[in-house]
Amino acid sequence: MNFFDYVFEHSKGLDKEFIVGGREPLSYAELYRDSNSLASWLQDEFGQGRNILLVSPNSVFFITSYLGILKSGNACVPLNYTIEQGNLEYILEQTESPLVFCQERLRAQYAFGEGVRVLSEADLPGIVAARGDSERSLDSSFPEDRLAEIIFTSGSTGVPKGVMLTHGNLIANTASIVSYLKLTGDDRMCVVLPFFYCYGLSLLHTHLRVGGSLVLNNTFIFLGSVINDLKKHRCTGFAGVPSHFQVLLKKSKSFKETVFPDLRYVTQAGGKLHSVFIRDFIEAFPQIDFYVMYGQTEATARLSYLDPQWLPEKIGSIGKGIPGVDLRVVDPSGNPVPDGQEGELIARGGNIMAGYYKDAGETSKTLKSGWLHTGDLAYRDEDGFFYIVGRQKEIIKVGGKRISPKEIEEVILSVPEVVDCTIRGIEDEMLGEALEATIVSNNNLDPEALKEKILEYCSGKLSSFKIPQKFLLQDNLTVSLTGKKKI
Repeated sequence: MNFFDYVFEHSKGLDKEFIVGGREPLSYAELYRDSNSLASWLQDEFGQGRNILLVSPNSVFFITSYLGILKSGNACVPLNYTIEQGNLEYILEQTESPLVFCQERLRAQYAFGEGVRVLSEADLPGIVAARGDSERSLDSSFPEDRLAEIIFTSGSTGVPKGVMLTHGNLIANTASIVSYLKLTGDDRMCVVLPFFYCYGLSLLHTHLRVGGSLVLNNTFIFLGSVINDLKKHRCTGFAGVPSHFQVLLKKSKSFKETVFPDLRYVTQAGGKLHSVFIRDFIEAFPQIDFYVMYGQTEATARLSYLDPQWLPEKIGSIGKGIPGVDLRVVDPSGNPVPDGQEGELIARGGNIMAGYYKDAGETSKTLKSGWLHTGDLAYRDEDGFFYIVGRQKEIIKVGGKRISPKEIEEVILSVPEVVDCTIRGIEDEMLGEALEATIVSNNNLDPEALKEKILEYCSGKLSSFKIPQKFLLQDNLTVSLTGKKKI
């Protein structure tokens, strides 16, 4: 079964809205009809097995184009809609895309080159109207190992890497997430994550599958609008990366005092949210389930989750593998290590990518004997719960001593005035590397007074070699469109 038919298997006949609120409501019937019509047109115009770019914020245009591309048997390449011209040109050349779906207001910002056709939301109504009921004419009999999408991520050399995900990958990860989150058609998700990001796409996939609904909020910077959407539209779920929860808990004056009678759960992925924020949330909202999750684009989206029942007992853990995923901690030779010992976290399951697009070398380094090598250092405790220590390349050596930045960040974030902390290593003639802390505070506290307070707190919690030697103070947390910190 292709992924389009999978997500609409039980929901295509629903008489309800999929996108709720805002200026662009969208019903299941409209979405199913329009994306099928677009898929039929794409097959006639471009055939199958081509790569088609999609450049747009979250919108009806994005969703319809995305699903139409997948149904047509072509591969969708969703891009950050603020992508640099140079990276766009590189991806166009690599993918040999004959077509780009681009939101009208963004078209003037980019040069797509000769021979590349560009369509916007203004073109879709004409295509849909001309095709009519075209579902029967579609060839959608392709296998699950057909390439469904290529998601480009930042490569270690600065050149984007294309993660190849198949229809089978999307089906496997969607089924797992629906299972452990216990999603149903009654669920309504407030979406602040962009769909060009695998975490955001997983929200689209899972709620289509169960017949739920989405509320699109593209303005997280205005905290009041998010809080209002959660209440007004009776959202049952909210998904965010660490910065979203940090800002809501420490920047918003009203969030923790607001009652959300319909919100049954929140999910957090996209990096480690320090325990101080998790404790803060579950103390403020004991009735809302908090799911800590871990994943990578190379795993379609998700690899593990911590069931809320294990908080706060297992706080700091990424939990256990999601249904259908095996996790192991191994040494450099690939041999499993004993519980409690650090090693690299590896994963195996139906959601693991097919490889990196046109990059056999990187693929062979990352996929070995069917296992995804995540590059994350971790250990497993005696109860089978996994804990991430840090990225292999993030470990800092100060005077020959190995230091994980996460441990220090966790301590500094316990200072009430601190919204965010980033620890990195800087060159030092004596120590090899020294520690630098970049601090974002939530008020206008005198910088020197704040620094002294942090140092005093650290001295009681950390060994002397783990206390930062240099401090940089900032007023605001700088994040990307996915909500991840810009470092």
